[in-house]
Amino acid sequence: QVQLVESGGGLVQPGGSLRLSCAASGFTSSSSAMSWYRQAPGKEREFVATITSALRTTIYAGSVKGRFTISRDNAKNTVYLQMNSLKPDDAAVYYCYADKLHAWGQGTLVTVSS
Repeated sequence: QVQLVESGGGLVQPGGSLRLSCAASGFTSSSSAMSWYRQAPGKEREFVATITSALRTTIYAGSVKGRFTISRDNAKNTVYLQMNSLKPDDAAVYYCYADKLHAWGQGTLVTVSS
């Protein structure tokens, strides 16, 4: 059974950092591009970042480029999203997505507030 479990969300002040994790099971995450999306209240889900499987090429949404870093540890079957210089606009539920399997995690909430 394919499962993606996100963790690492929480409350952080503007300018702070968080690292999100996405632990995959039921498949080998290294075989798939892996992505992060987010959805703020009242807004549509939007793309944040992706990392390809073989070359580990990374692509970012313009709004997070230079502040967020996506990475993967194939030995741990885990994908990460390091988020720095967080802004109130970054507050959302963050979802992990396995592109090859069209599978979503349950999401982890990030709140950015002073």
